Amino acid sequence: MLRSMTGFGAGRSQVGEEDVAVELRAVNHKFCEVKARLPRELASLEAGLVKRVKERLARGAVDLTVRRVSTTATGTAPTVDLALAREYLRAYRELAQALQLPEPVGLAQIATQPGVLRLEERGVDVASAEASTSGALDAALDALVRMREREGEALRVDLEARLAQVATWVQEVEALSPRAVAVYRDRLTERVAELSRGAPVDPQRLAQEVVLFAERTDVAEEMTRLRSHLEQFRALLGSAEPSGRRMDFLVQEMHREVNTTGSKSQDPDISARVVSLKAELERIREQVQNVE
Repeated sequence: MLRSMTGFGAGRSQVGEEDVAVELRAVNHKFCEVKARLPRELASLEAGLVKRVKERLARGAVDLTVRRVSTTATGTAPTVDLALAREYLRAYRELAQALQLPEPVGLAQIATQPGVLRLEERGVDVASAEASTSGALDAALDALVRMREREGEALRVDLEARLAQVATWVQEVEALSPRAVAVYRDRLTERVAELSRGAPVDPQRLAQEVVLFAERTDVAEEMTRLRSHLEQFRALLGSAEPSGRRMDFLVQEMHREVNTTGSKSQDPDISARVVSLKAELERIREQVQNVE
């Protein structure tokens, strides 16, 4: 199935206390290039994640973003220093005894002392984080591939229509080519008769000139190769393997055959179709740049 190189996919997974979200954004690129952005505490997972993306995607510039999802707005959690709290409690009791104060020490008094409660980043359980990240990445990749396939189907429909138009113009060029030789023969005969002013004209010499013209302007080989390239291109549209690079090569070869046809032909009708063929092949080339 034809795939586009552009797309977006997101996934989220939770294992134990580790809740991880993964996002993938892909655009066109000649090769598969992955740029990963991970939290500092998960940096050791980067190489494995990049490898898994490249196992699923053949081409495209992919931005991989991994984010640990926190249950708090700031991503931090309060931590209690129990040892310090006990020391504050001991100090308050000693002070109460020394001053003979009857009032008991309250929790609020202990909790508000410097260092007893502090905000810290949530610690990471590496094993749970790795499993959670793996599940989120699988979900994101599945979503990205589905989007690429949907866009690829639209590309396939468009390319098939353009290939059909190219095939029509190729057929017309093949039909016009013999007529161009006949038109040249008639014009040459009239011109020679006009210049000779009634003098006898050597028909053999005239035939030789027509044959030479036919050889110079014959585009049968170019049209045959162009048809072959079209068939190969159509086969790639249904291929299960990534075909973007091969399609790009075939479009270049088709351009080459059309350029040769244009340089050979002197018929205005053929030249007009050559211009149309070049324009349509350029549109096909632009679309192929989106194919994985």
